[in-house]
Amino acid sequence: MTGPITTVVAAAVLRQAAQGPPELLMARRTRPEAMRRLWEFPGGKLEPGENARDGVHRELAEELGIQVALGEEICALGENGVPGLGWRLSGTAVMRLFQGELIEGVPWPLQDHDRLDWVPVNPQLLDHPWIPADRPIVEELLRRYA
Repeated sequence: MTGPITTVVAAAVLRQAAQGPPELLMARRTRPEAMRRLWEFPGGKLEPGENARDGVHRELAEELGIQVALGEEICALGENGVPGLGWRLSGTAVMRLFQGELIEGVPWPLQDHDRLDWVPVNPQLLDHPWIPADRPIVEELLRRYA
């Protein structure tokens, strides 16, 4: 990677279904046009001086109106990852992703999204049109939680 690195923070917000695998909260983007109608993990850019966990809490409150309890960081391995930094999104951007559990609020698309869905963490999760950089992360979630 060259140049300044932009850190994006996000959460894989999971809830236990009555039966079957846990469910993941997905968010469908409205912009930019190239990503419109693609699914992603809710989150956003880290602000200067902000730590990753605080950034996730801020972004989820702003974008979805929810509070979550954050668990482990879901780290990248191999070519998709940057040790200690997160998942590679582009040449100058990485994402730090944390497992999250909803503790307050009802998720609602307040900013940047037009739809939210709870979907089972099973192989059909990959059938959704994800932002390309998020697909390796979805595959890792399937390895961990399916």
